[in-house]
Amino acid sequence: MPPRGPLLERRYREGETLVYRMKATDEGRRYEALATGVVKKDASGAWIEEFAWSGVIAGGAPISLPPASVDFRQVLSLDQRKTPAIPNLAVVHPILIGPITDLLTFYSDLWLAAHIGTLSKPGDHAYQEVGTPASWADGRYVVLGEDSIDFDITLTQVDVARGVAMLLIRHVPPKKPQVKLPAMWMRGAVADTPNNWVNVTRNAEKYVAEVGKETFDVQLTVSLSDGKILSGNIENPVKAQARDCPDASLTNCGVPRRHEILRQIEISSIR
Repeated sequence: MPPRGPLLERRYREGETLVYRMKATDEGRRYEALATGVVKKDASGAWIEEFAWSGVIAGGAPISLPPASVDFRQVLSLDQRKTPAIPNLAVVHPILIGPITDLLTFYSDLWLAAHIGTLSKPGDHAYQEVGTPASWADGRYVVLGEDSIDFDITLTQVDVARGVAMLLIRHVPPKKPQVKLPAMWMRGAVADTPNNWVNVTRNAEKYVAEVGKETFDVQLTVSLSDGKILSGNIENPVKAQARDCPDASLTNCGVPRRHEILRQIEISSIR
């Protein structure tokens, strides 16, 4: 039976538990992690899903998380009263930054698709201009990390027999990206659009500064019965130019080098 109410509405049950297995490849490096959540209400009465991270494996070896990362709780929500937000990444182990921000991507994309409210049958499409930068900088290793994107969303399938809806959400560069580009050399387009991605890392006294074009293709399978994410995939290529810089101003840098990044992430709900 088709759901009552909006197609992509999340119908929460207090105390419900959710477990997602995330597997990822980042420039050939493999990792996986487990996100275990419970449904609650916050002080305002809005529904939230509070996730703990565990079972992190990188390069085939388990990673022992420090107490602050074990105790960290990522709050996500598909309740339309809760606007998605990036948590404080300074308190977690760097290995968790990717999983935390990727899980947020899955949730934010579905939240936005539901918020638009016009997607009800296969082929329905919406374009949402945003452009506002999102940051993954932790202030320690990543001193500047931002992208600026718009959203191109398509409801690709509604399968009542299987009880699922499927979405494709493409993150595309806006006409005028809003990322911070602190050095003049970062402003020349690396690819065929204005640069919408920047990443600056610090290692000892050296900085590695990268700038370029980023896109995402996000595919989601959503339960028609309760609006929960059942599975998802992210294909995230970046065409970048990188330079090694001894100074924080990123002005006295070495020879530029092309750098292509490909991240592939998948999550699946564990029942």
